Amino acid sequence: MSDPARRSDPPTDYDVVVVGSGAAGLSAAATASDAGARVLVVEAAPRTGGSTALSGGVFYAAGTSVQRERDIDDPGAEDMLRYWLTLNQWKLRPALAARICRGATPAFEWLRDIGVRFPAQGLYAAGADPMPRGHRAEGGGAEIASVLEASLQGRSVDIAVDTRMERLLVEDGSVRGIRAGGTDVRADGVVVASGGFGASPDKLQHFYPDAARHGDAHWYIGSDHCRGDGIDAAVAVGAGIDGRNRGLLLLTPGFGRDLESYLPGWLMLVGADGRRFVNEALEYSVLSAILKEQPGASAFAVFDEDARRSSRLADHRPAPSWTADRLLDAVDAGTLQQAGSLAELAGKIGVPAAALIAEADRMTEAAAGGADADFFKPPALLRPVRTPPFYAARIRAAIICWTGCGIAIDPDARALDEAGRRIPGLFAAGETTGGMFGECYASGGASIANAVVFGRIAGHNAATARRQA
Repeated sequence: MSDPARRSDPPTDYDVVVVGSGAAGLSAAATASDAGARVLVVEAAPRTGGSTALSGGVFYAAGTSVQRERDIDDPGAEDMLRYWLTLNQWKLRPALAARICRGATPAFEWLRDIGVRFPAQGLYAAGADPMPRGHRAEGGGAEIASVLEASLQGRSVDIAVDTRMERLLVEDGSVRGIRAGGTDVRADGVVVASGGFGASPDKLQHFYPDAARHGDAHWYIGSDHCRGDGIDAAVAVGAGIDGRNRGLLLLTPGFGRDLESYLPGWLMLVGADGRRFVNEALEYSVLSAILKEQPGASAFAVFDEDARRSSRLADHRPAPSWTADRLLDAVDAGTLQQAGSLAELAGKIGVPAAALIAEADRMTEAAAGGADADFFKPPALLRPVRTPPFYAARIRAAIICWTGCGIAIDPDARALDEAGRRIPGLFAAGETTGGMFGECYASGGASIANAVVFGRIAGHNAATARRQA
């Protein structure tokens, strides 16, 4: 029996404090509770869910029960990992990517077990991965968040909303709680899962300059409460930062601040030289990475009157802002240029007229022949560019989906200092961490897979670390 008089540890209010209540934070709370911990979840917003609740609710995983229901023979996690690493030329932390790929399937099945519905018809080939591994929750990200929160009922978990962490508490070199709302809350372990920093212009400029390149044209689709507080608090106690200038940007013509302006594949994209440079139907993260290499990190979407009149929702990706009437609204708003000739259009957008005319002729020939000899765009998405008036919109990668720079962690979700050493008592998961993503987003659903996989790891390890010490 231990001698109480020799115990030097200060009393704790909770075993584990989790900062943030998106998929990472709620998964951490559930898993820490499963390990016998008393848990407090602190959330800055008035309600739980974070950016997860605002998302499409796609989970990326290989070898799942849903795939088996569809008779899809997936080679499995190691194949998924090879794709993930190769897509990004290994310019990331391979051990972190491996932990996601290998942990995604059990994490996915756990979500199904607690009640998240992933219908077989929602399975699709997400991103540049040809294997159908994108699992869409029936109720989107809101369902994932609500089921995770509901799973905490009856557990030793308290949730405090409208409560923003102010700092981490450190005693004898270990993180031992947080200060929030002017009150110190002690714990044996802290999991920082407070999301990214997409709602902080200053942090975007510092950590993700590509997402600040176009100034006010940028906007963030995540929670307004994602300001990087957790990253600041971790850095203040010595945490390192990983994944600088990483994240996911979507292309937009600036027609409005909504995802309805998503680009349809039938457009012709030309650069500042008036030349076409890409298959316009490529996956969105690949398109964003290619656009970044263009002068000014922008391009122009060009099309003719016939294309405008026949534009429709039925495309390989939804683009409701690109319907005939709404495109005329964009002309009136000045976000879409209109001209009676290609030469006049070239003058309006500042590209060489001869090059633009030549590319339009070549695109018209490709559409007539049903084959894109230059970039291999699917024949169904080839449109001629020959009927006036002609249109052009400036395209920029300006919609911030998520930020991929954050607290450096190891595969056990332990926060690391700048030298790569573990910071005792501090764990992190989800968008508040960095290192597992490269320049190209691996696939739709990779961010939620990351959040749930590392949230579960962080919660378990935070709950058990002190008992093992």
